[in-house]
Amino acid sequence: MAKSILLTGYPGIGKTTIIKHIIAGLGDRAGGFYTEEIVGAGGRHGFKLITLAGKEVTIAHKDFRSPTVPRVGRYGVDVPAIERVGVRALRRAMAERKIIIVDEIGSMELFSQAFQDTVMEAIMGEHHVIGSIMGSPQPEADAFKFLAQVEVREIDRRNRDDMPARILKWVATTVTSPRAAAQPVESE
Repeated sequence: MAKSILLTGYPGIGKTTIIKHIIAGLGDRAGGFYTEEIVGAGGRHGFKLITLAGKEVTIAHKDFRSPTVPRVGRYGVDVPAIERVGVRALRRAMAERKIIIVDEIGSMELFSQAFQDTVMEAIMGEHHVIGSIMGSPQPEADAFKFLAQVEVREIDRRNRDDMPARILKWVATTVTSPRAAAQPVESE
């Protein structure tokens, strides 16, 4: 039986909304991060990463321009910010033996080898991971989708409203071991 669930589906279907409902249902049993769009005059300007401890950082923005900054579409990606805040939040959740939330495993986050390594370590280790992953074929993302430890659930309009309750039921029946004592970690 899989011990991690990754939600996939086309952009805008509601994966992050589902993740937020799951976070609310898990409370302090969860750690990690989710992402949100940065919207302003003229539409979307970028993306921010928000840890479950409340730390925020902009990870991609249309104004991030430099020859050394990787790009996804019109957005420059701040890989060091993903590592400094996102990877640290995942490592903290692992050390504290929490259910790990990772929203999302996408093109921007996958620029970071430290991110890829940390997510792989969590999935392959003793941790339970609930996250979202890009639906488009992409070698680094596909490496996670095909792991035996992972169940991939396709989100569509028919199942998105009841998905948070289904995931929380899965947690109640699958995640049975109590959290071990928290280990000291570097603060977020």
